[in-house]
Amino acid sequence: METLDIQVDPREKKHKRDAKRLLRSGKIPAILYGPKTAPVTVELNKREFNQRVAGLEGSHLVRLKSVASILADKVALVKEMQYHPISGDVIHADLYEVDLTVRITVRVPLRFSGKAAGVVRGGILQPIVREIEVECLPLDIPEYFNVDVSALDIGDAVHIEDLAIPEGVKALYESNFALVTVVTPTVEEAPTPAAVAETVAVETAAPEAAKEGES
Repeated sequence: METLDIQVDPREKKHKRDAKRLLRSGKIPAILYGPKTAPVTVELNKREFNQRVAGLEGSHLVRLKSVASILADKVALVKEMQYHPISGDVIHADLYEVDLTVRITVRVPLRFSGKAAGVVRGGILQPIVREIEVECLPLDIPEYFNVDVSALDIGDAVHIEDLAIPEGVKALYESNFALVTVVTPTVEEAPTPAAVAETVAVETAAPEAAKEGES
């Protein structure tokens, strides 16, 4: 996996309102932490981070560029991002420092390609999961797994053991669960003439019974 260089500067967190002030100044508040790293509050260039990292799919590694020696050239996984509920802009990021020689566990998205034979025959493609968990070295993290659904007929499924997993990457699972399937479309049956007649008879009888009760 390619690492993306991003500018990072240390910041001193004093008050909750500091985060809003930071966002208004074109920065994003973030925190860097890891198994061997004490949490450090930092700030990111908002424009750079949104353009280069925020819109990417899956897990991504960033190499920190900073004048501060405690941050410079560290490699981190973008662990989590928080978004503004209206604008959709990133308002906070969690960076998890990694050792490039130690395997880690991450989630990798699935991309479904092709048109399933069962869909051509009227079925519906039904993804069951959209990402799976794997263990690998940080630089071996796949951007995504391609799942070709072309051969799927109605009732067929692609299972996790059917995936082409690159060498050095281990998918973590306890059973051979299905990733995607083609299901039969649910069609509501039209009522039979007898059922329609029975419904009409009941609806007609109800007002008549009410009148007799009044008398």
